Amino acid sequence: MSEQRAVVLMLDGRAESVVTAANASLCRSPSLTIQIPAIVRLHHVVKLPSRVRTPPITRRAVLLRDDHRCAYCDGEGDTIDHIVPRSRGGRHDWSNVVAACRRHNMQKGNRLLEELGWTLRFAPRVPEGHWWRWRHVVDPDPLWEPFLPKAS
Repeated sequence: MSEQRAVVLMLDGRAESVVTAANASLCRSPSLTIQIPAIVRLHHVVKLPSRVRTPPITRRAVLLRDDHRCAYCDGEGDTIDHIVPRSRGGRHDWSNVVAACRRHNMQKGNRLLEELGWTLRFAPRVPEGHWWRWRHVVDPDPLWEPFLPKAS
């Protein structure tokens, strides 16, 4: 959430400040000065439709889901590959897209795994839960520590 959005939600009464950093920036208007909060709490949660809960398939999201490991050799995955190539009717969905190293992505081309005699290291699936999106954050802001589970 942006700083501007946090301030607007607070002014509208839809959120409250939970933590403000010691060196917080100020948001000023002619009649008001507000410290920009580091963490806000929403008073009402808006439930999203179920179709929005499935994360969009992006290169970054697929690489995060597969932990940057190639689905064919367990090497460093830096590209994505369609298991059943789109040129052969494969769909662009979570169960058909995996991370791959450049070497195996080029070798596979538009062929099927059966044609090459290859197998996948795992069965690709839709990422579950909310925390998978932040696995790449190595050092989260220390102000968030009391609010995040220890495993994240």
